[in-house]
Amino acid sequence: MHAEFLFDFGSPNAYLSHLVLPEITARTGVAFEYVPILLGGVFKLTNNKPPMVAFGGVKGKLEYEQRETQRFIARHKITTYRFNPDFPINTLTIMRAAVAAKESGELSRYADAVFHHMWEAPKKMDDPDVIRAALLESGLDADRLLVQAQTPEIKQRLLDNTEKAVARGVFGSPSFFVGNELFFGKDRLGEVEEEIARAA
Repeated sequence: MHAEFLFDFGSPNAYLSHLVLPEITARTGVAFEYVPILLGGVFKLTNNKPPMVAFGGVKGKLEYEQRETQRFIARHKITTYRFNPDFPINTLTIMRAAVAAKESGELSRYADAVFHHMWEAPKKMDDPDVIRAALLESGLDADRLLVQAQTPEIKQRLLDNTEKAVARGVFGSPSFFVGNELFFGKDRLGEVEEEIARAA
């Protein structure tokens, strides 16, 4: 059983999903592989647009999406979420560093830290000095990760992750795979869990 979570830290819905995935793992015994992708790259390759742009002119649509988010937060008893006042944030550096963290076997700690600094104690996580300070605060080797993030190999790995995701049908974040079945959005997590049970 292979379950994947394709994410970009810039998505608040990816953060909310990150909080709920451990519940699914606890019930099913199936852990999710975290796959860093670059949402801006996905949008470019698929001609997709952020919801604020895509639905900005649709009366009532964004307000409804906000209401759905509040329902999700209440359903899962989430108390930590704070909208980042610097949204949208250019996540290129922190996503490259996520690939570096995955290569060194510390993506779980890194993801917890960056989601915290994005959506719990919000910071401008596209400012290099802010990123470094945030990672250090979380006990991570910021200098090593940020140097590795600028290497050609890590840059290419993030590009490859993004292109492969689009080739598999991904058009946004968060996206999930159970085997080869694609699910998009935090509101599909129930279906993700059902598919894990079905496949098992």
